[in-house]
Amino acid sequence: MLHTVTEGIGTVYWWILDHLFLINIIFALLIIFFQRRNPTTVWAWLLLLYFIPVLGFVLYLVLGQNFRKDRMFKMKEIEGEIKYAVRRQEESIYRKKLRLRDPELERFKSLILYNLNEGEAVLTDNNDIRIYTDGREKFNALLTEMEHARNYIHLQYYIIRNDELWQEIEEVLVRKARQGVEVRVLFDSMGCRGMRNSVWMRLEKAGIEVAEFFPAIFGQLQLRVNYRNHRKIVVIDGRIGFVGGFNIGREYVGKDKKFGYWRDTHICIEGSAVTSLAVRFVLDWNYAAKENLFLEDRIFEIPTYIRNGRDPIQIISSGPDSRSQEIRDNYLRLIHMARKSIYIQTPYFIPDDDIADALVIAAKSGIDVRIMIPCKPDHPFVYWATYSYLGEMIEAGARCYTYDNGFLHAKCMCVDGLVSCMGTANMDIRSFSLNFEVNAVIYSARTTEKLMEAFENDITKSTLVTRKKYEQRNLLIRIKEQFCRLLSPVL
Repeated sequence: MLHTVTEGIGTVYWWILDHLFLINIIFALLIIFFQRRNPTTVWAWLLLLYFIPVLGFVLYLVLGQNFRKDRMFKMKEIEGEIKYAVRRQEESIYRKKLRLRDPELERFKSLILYNLNEGEAVLTDNNDIRIYTDGREKFNALLTEMEHARNYIHLQYYIIRNDELWQEIEEVLVRKARQGVEVRVLFDSMGCRGMRNSVWMRLEKAGIEVAEFFPAIFGQLQLRVNYRNHRKIVVIDGRIGFVGGFNIGREYVGKDKKFGYWRDTHICIEGSAVTSLAVRFVLDWNYAAKENLFLEDRIFEIPTYIRNGRDPIQIISSGPDSRSQEIRDNYLRLIHMARKSIYIQTPYFIPDDDIADALVIAAKSGIDVRIMIPCKPDHPFVYWATYSYLGEMIEAGARCYTYDNGFLHAKCMCVDGLVSCMGTANMDIRSFSLNFEVNAVIYSARTTEKLMEAFENDITKSTLVTRKKYEQRNLLIRIKEQFCRLLSPVL
């Protein structure tokens, strides 16, 4: 019996080898004709199938499947109210009634209108913004604000590690839950794959609600490496909101020897923009928890704000369920609207053709284009693809830097010292179309100048990659760049 089974497996194995070319053609046809994809992405997958036939198809099953769904996240219960606010602001713009406090910001009204039309992102102008570039400062602020929670704490992160930082946060969450505060924790299954189920069970036992985004099947088996929820959002009582690049883990407070100091950007918002963050969290929560928090009116009650902020903000988000790549489109539109300067900080710089061309044109037009990336990789393939695109920017006249004081994880674009777009989205194709992301578009010279000052301070801890330095890279680096660039659409 065993001999017969072995013989059968051997027959199948040799049949597959004999027909490998035909099988590859069938897979290629499936990719080209049955899924609507960007042509560049199609060619990248065809290369993988051609050079590594069997493994290439396995990678396609894990990384390449299209799980897009039309409007995965729905908000029927409050959709009417949001659409009313959106239409009212649109009318104000069309009738030229919308007035921004800074006259120089008037030229960005077309971007405000785009975000209203495409993402129903309402502009609020009573926001106070605090910027955090240091992990310890950010988490100290988060812990302090959570301690003051009276009604609810909604916490969402892509990565949560079971280490000393999480223990600090968990202690506060458990204590607040015992005081009657509603606490919800939403995590991404891939980002938190190292967490034991016992941690989540411990939270639930303490009265904390927990939800998992796109859970693994069969234990730790992840078939959806793409389409991860990369958002980092905390909303407290509808009054305070946090959004940015920091996850929860010891490396984010500079305690990992591999990365050293961790340079990131996060903001704390107090004002009406927090309601937009609250809606974004609830949409994600409802999908993951199969619950409807929109029926809970108290989550969207307008609180009393302690600080009287004046910064206008739109909260924008994008993901595989979006009608368009809204965050990517904001980056592109801001580049086109720039007149003086464009500052970009990102750990991964893999722009699509439109953004790359726009940056090259801007640099060649005399606009001060500055791009900063890390000096070390956390994902080697992505890093070398990033370095290859940096070469094009240098050739066009952009000033490009590698951050030397640890690891740079900030995701921020500043234009003309007037508008900034920052949050969870990297400047890469994965963030543009494959992950669920959230950014804040901030129409404020005061805040944008602070973000630019942080950039300029980072320059003192960075190396300028000159044209001469880039051309002197060795053969091995050149090979790495070219190979990884070919794969960049699927990284």
